[in-house]
Amino acid sequence: MDPQLIAQAQSIATGVDSATLIKAASLIGSGIAVVGVFGPGIGIGVAGSRALEGMARQPEMAGKLLANAIIIAALMEALGLLAFVIAIMLYQFGTKV
Repeated sequence: MDPQLIAQAQSIATGVDSATLIKAASLIGSGIAVVGVFGPGIGIGVAGSRALEGMARQPEMAGKLLANAIIIAALMEALGLLAFVIAIMLYQFGTKV
């Protein structure tokens, strides 16, 4: 370990103020939270395709499958909206700091 290198790293690390670090962390967090929107979208597509496949295989169960598919899609969409709202809140917090 080189003491001069350690001293340089310490002077660089202390040169950043906490507001900049909080802003950077919140903006990075909002970008990561946006990724949470893609999961429910894929899940709704898979659930919809499976529901249609089930309706095609057993037409007498179409009403029950449709009701269940709509409930499942609504729950998945709620998770996607929650992730989107969290991303927007983090982004707004990051721009106000």
